[in-house]
Amino acid sequence: MVSKKAKRSMENINSRLQLVIKSGKYSLGQKSALNSLRMNKAKLVIISNNCPAVTKSMLEYYAMLSKSSVLHYNGNNIDLGTACGKTYRAHVMTITEPGDSDILGKI
Repeated sequence: MVSKKAKRSMENINSRLQLVIKSGKYSLGQKSALNSLRMNKAKLVIISNNCPAVTKSMLEYYAMLSKSSVLHYNGNNIDLGTACGKTYRAHVMTITEPGDSDILGKI
């Protein structure tokens, strides 16, 4: 059972993600996340909770090197994909420009 506070925070993150999708720049997927982290373009990396451990540790390591923030999404990859408005699953989402959203300031 999910508490009200956890549910509210997840809805808050989902609404901010919708704003990033409408007004900012983002990419979905592990390959594009690694490329943007290597080129220091990523501001925020969002990782779903069922991402494989090796992938998660590699993304966290690259984010530490590029001084990017990491957000561990409370939902699984299906929830992250639907929060982005896509019909497919997504383990990783990278935000390069937040646009009108204040998602970077709230982390």
